Amino acid sequence: MSDTLYIDGQWRPAASRETREIRCPADNSVVGVVAEASAADTEAAIAAARRAFDDGKWSSTPAAERGDLLLRIADRIDARRDQFVNAETLDTGKRPYESDIDMTDIANCFRYFGKLAAQDAGRVVDAGSADVDSRIVYEPVGVCGLITPWNYPLLQAAWKVAPALAAGNTFVLKPAELTPHTSILLFEVLHELGLPAGVANLVLGPGADAGAPLSSHPDVDLVSFTGGLVTGRVIAREAAATVKKVALELGGKNPNVVFADVGVTDEFFDAAVDNALNAAFLHSGQVCSAGARLIVEESLHDRFVDELVRRAEQIRLGLPFADGTETGPLISQAHRDKVHAYVEQARADGAEIRCGGAFATGDQGSGKLDDGWFYLPTVIDRADRSMACVHDEAFGPTVTVETFTTEDEAVRLANDTVYGLAGAVWSSDAARARRIAGRIRAGTVWVNDFGPYLPQAEWGGFGQSGFGRELGPSGLAEYREAKHVYENLRPGVTGWFENRKG
Repeated sequence: MSDTLYIDGQWRPAASRETREIRCPADNSVVGVVAEASAADTEAAIAAARRAFDDGKWSSTPAAERGDLLLRIADRIDARRDQFVNAETLDTGKRPYESDIDMTDIANCFRYFGKLAAQDAGRVVDAGSADVDSRIVYEPVGVCGLITPWNYPLLQAAWKVAPALAAGNTFVLKPAELTPHTSILLFEVLHELGLPAGVANLVLGPGADAGAPLSSHPDVDLVSFTGGLVTGRVIAREAAATVKKVALELGGKNPNVVFADVGVTDEFFDAAVDNALNAAFLHSGQVCSAGARLIVEESLHDRFVDELVRRAEQIRLGLPFADGTETGPLISQAHRDKVHAYVEQARADGAEIRCGGAFATGDQGSGKLDDGWFYLPTVIDRADRSMACVHDEAFGPTVTVETFTTEDEAVRLANDTVYGLAGAVWSSDAARARRIAGRIRAGTVWVNDFGPYLPQAEWGGFGQSGFGRELGPSGLAEYREAKHVYENLRPGVTGWFENRKG
């Protein structure tokens, strides 16, 4: 039986003894068998986390020591990099090169929060009297439920686990059921480093079963979720009953605004097209901040989109370990079918499918694709705001194209979405680029770039992209409570009521 749940410092099988096969989406091969948790397993994990938090062993550990542990986690990930990269690649189907970049970012995340842990011990408040010592101190929230997606399995876990540990919390991590292996490896590291039992707990399985108690259970003090909007709404509703803290990152429909003046030089034009290609098709578009809406100035449309289509048609899909592969499959057959239905709806609504719009099968030069869940990079031209493809998140290798003629129209189109996670503006006019960046309603806006993030810079969205922030100082603050401690150094009788001594 697969002992891959980690509860109260011990590896164990699911209480039901149920298991799940994990398959690589590139060729449908079995890459592992893991325990399939139920609500009962998650409740046991919550109970362990509650006991560990209430005994105070981890929360009372000096912040500098907690930070040192995070630095050692980063070192262990680096030391076992090949193992982590291989596991991430097999679970997701992405190239080892991409998984290796992820491991660097993950180690950097742990190092950032490891160094930040002891930097903000609180502040003294001026109470206007030398007889009062008034301070703001920061304490851990308590028991945290952490629910993460399948597209960047360990990276998204690190964004939550690192600040949770740095702040002194205990937690239960529930990764996506399709991509569990790097989370298992992370917990091996935590176990090896001697983290007290119950501080970190891992449950594997579908959200409806294994994940549900994390948003509803009264012993969970905070739930942090990264994933889809529909599930995020359910989590927020369930968490409201116990008024727990909630942090949600729910994806986006991110605009990439390109002004005609990017054509001022061939070099600038090439950079803009290249970044638009990456924004749409990196990791086959399975990126919450993907630039899935290209909004290009009308006078540049033909030249820009023609070149984008030419390059999109040349992207080499393939198996993750094959030479020449540039991008991989979608995560599952169900997800590929969903992406294809999105494209077909765009076609029915009158948009022009300039390339792609179909399953990728056969021999693409880096192996047979028939057994995996591949989809051709797809450019959907001449889209407009009446079409579902412009508003709905496909989370696949698709990009819609809209046009504008004025700055105000560009901003109006960029902001015409319920989401607000990220966006970009491209222009050789620096003043205009900054002006537009200031008007786009999104948590991250890139100027003449698309996609980079920093662990020291906050990440999160406006609108229905969610609330709360990950990374940066605010990412640590999500996992802490502020407490005001007011100490009267010269206590005495207030005189408010008549002093009736007995």
